[in-house]
Amino acid sequence: MKKMMWLALAVLCGCGRPQQTGTQERQAVIGVSLLNMANEFIVTLHAAMQERADELGVRLIVTDAQRSPERQVQQVETLIAQGVQAIVLNPCEVEASSPAVLKARAAGVPLVNVNSETAAQPTAFVGSRDEESAELAMDYIAQRLNGAGGLLIMEGYLGQAAQLKRSAGARAVLARHPGLKLLAVQSAEWDRAKAVALMENWLQAYGSSIRAVFAQNDEMAMGALLAVERAGRKSEIVIVGVDAIRDALDAVQQGRLDATVFQDGRAQGRGAIDAALRLSRGEAVEPETWIPFRLITRGPVDIMTEL
Repeated sequence: MKKMMWLALAVLCGCGRPQQTGTQERQAVIGVSLLNMANEFIVTLHAAMQERADELGVRLIVTDAQRSPERQVQQVETLIAQGVQAIVLNPCEVEASSPAVLKARAAGVPLVNVNSETAAQPTAFVGSRDEESAELAMDYIAQRLNGAGGLLIMEGYLGQAAQLKRSAGARAVLARHPGLKLLAVQSAEWDRAKAVALMENWLQAYGSSIRAVFAQNDEMAMGALLAVERAGRKSEIVIVGVDAIRDALDAVQQGRLDATVFQDGRAQGRGAIDAALRLSRGEAVEPETWIPFRLITRGPVDIMTEL
C-alpha cells in the first residue's frame, strides 16, 4: 500500500521523469533527402549539413534520391514515419518532387527546401537565385566575345529549378546582346561524361561557328572542356560553368577553364540545418534565405584558400 501511494505521489510530482531542458533535452532528429550523392556539389552540401548538425548536437537521417523524384517522395514518407522533427529536401524536380512537400505539410512536419525549389511551398527555403548565376556567366561570355558569336548552352536535368532558372537567366542576357547567336541547347544531365559526348557531337555539327559554351554546372563545363581540348580548339572557345567545384577552380587557375560561378554550398547546407532545427522547436524563420553567387576568373590569389 505504501509502495502504491509513493508511486502515485511520484506521478503527481513528476518524479522520475527526465526534464526536457538543458543537456537532458531530447536530441533533435532531422531527415534529409538529397538529389544525387554522385554529384560533387551535392557532396559539399551534405558535408556542410553534417558539419552543422554535429556542432548543434542534431542527428541526421540522410537519404540519396539518386536523381529520382519518385524515390525522393518515398524517402520523405519514410522519414515522416520514422518520426523526424523536421526534413531538409534537396529537390530532384520542381513538379515531381512537390508531393514530398505536400506529404510533410499534411503530417505537420516542417520542411526546408535547400538549393532547389518545388512548385509546392515548403516551410522555408535556403538557396541562391539561379537566374543570377546564368546572368553572371553569360555577361562574362558576352564581354569576352564583344557581344557577337556562336554560343552553345548545356542544361541540367530538365524540369529541375536550376535548369529552368539558369536557362531563363541565360536568355535574358541573350536578349540584351542580339549579336550572340544561340546555336544549340541540350541537356547533359549535370553529368561530365555525357557532356563530353554532347560536346563532341556539337564540334562536328557546328565546327568553327562555336565561340563559347555556357554549361549550367561545372561537371558539364569540365566535360565540354575535355572534348574541346581533345579537338585542339580551346584557344578558340570560351567555356564557363557554375558551382566552383574543386576541378573547375583548379582548371580556372591553370588557365584552361575561362570562368566558373561560385555557389556557396556550405552556406546553403549549414543554413538549411539551422532553419530546420529552429522550425522543429516551433521558432520562426525567414521564409526565404538567398545566398549570392560570385563570378570566379583566373587571378593572382589562391582561389581555393579564399573560398
